[in-house]
Amino acid sequence: MKEVALIIFTFICLSGCKQKYKPRVLTEVEIEEFSVINSSIRAIHAKDSLKVFYAGSRGNVGFKTYNNNDLELQSIVYSDTLLPHFRGVAFNGENYFVLSIGNPALMYKIYSDKFSLVYKEEHENVFYDAITFFEDNIHGIAVGDATENCASILTTKNGGETWQKTPCSQLPILEEGEAFFAASNTNIKTLGSTVWIASGGKKARIFKSSDYGNSWQVYNTPIIHGNGPQGIYSIDFYDDKSGIIIGGNYAEPKGNKANKAITKDGGESWQLVSNERNPNYKSAVQYVPDTDGKEIFAVGKTGISFSNNGGKSWVNVSSKGFYAITFTDKNTAWLSGANKIGKMALK
Repeated sequence: MKEVALIIFTFICLSGCKQKYKPRVLTEVEIEEFSVINSSIRAIHAKDSLKVFYAGSRGNVGFKTYNNNDLELQSIVYSDTLLPHFRGVAFNGENYFVLSIGNPALMYKIYSDKFSLVYKEEHENVFYDAITFFEDNIHGIAVGDATENCASILTTKNGGETWQKTPCSQLPILEEGEAFFAASNTNIKTLGSTVWIASGGKKARIFKSSDYGNSWQVYNTPIIHGNGPQGIYSIDFYDDKSGIIIGGNYAEPKGNKANKAITKDGGESWQLVSNERNPNYKSAVQYVPDTDGKEIFAVGKTGISFSNNGGKSWVNVSSKGFYAITFTDKNTAWLSGANKIGKMALK
């Protein structure tokens, strides 16, 4: 009986006595910066710790390889003279897709050293903000501002070969003055078949679909809103329940009132954290992988902030301004900003 009891106790310990992750304490970080001349870069996808794909403001797309001063760069020119301003990047496991803001909206598929136009939309109000794929790499989704009375939603069911715009009859109605921000390609997040999209302007809401964008629910948040540059700029989820949103007022970046909130129920309800304390306006937020949802980084033109308790409190770890951040593992992240790419290594 003692042997049986010992086996049971050992099993219980193995299954239930897992040590809790001990978050790191960081007060500053070291970042290497690499110049990318004449390009505002708000969309990146980290291939690994040595290579990052980016898309910029003058039609330039390509890779930056660590310890290599050369950029593998292409310049996409549309209609002889138009240089698309790319702010969206997505990867389906094989090919990259880049999406431009403004009229006309242009989406290119990039493969090897070639690219092809897979979607085009012309409208005086067209403005796409972000694009991503779901985990199956077959379904993809992009979000943009309204051309009618709903969000502009593009979806694909064949890995990006073709894209369709969802009719407004199948989407929630936007409030007048409600829109989305093309700040870092992170106002959209997918897990499994679920997608969350964050809005700003007149309202600061979360649009959620659990079936690849076929049906939608809408949830209010306490994030500051009411005029154009206020609202949610970025959203991330650690798992299907725990998530964070961040933003503020781009026009008043030092403000930190009602600009960050967390959820524990998959985005249905949100609670403000660190209200009227750091960080201030930020354009991108991301959980650090493999840290049990404890460690989070937020970046913006006002610098870089870090939380080791799930967003409840933060410390400023760098004054360097960046637009976007993406981790390859718990110790390595790529960043992008105005005329630059950065690499951050944590210890």
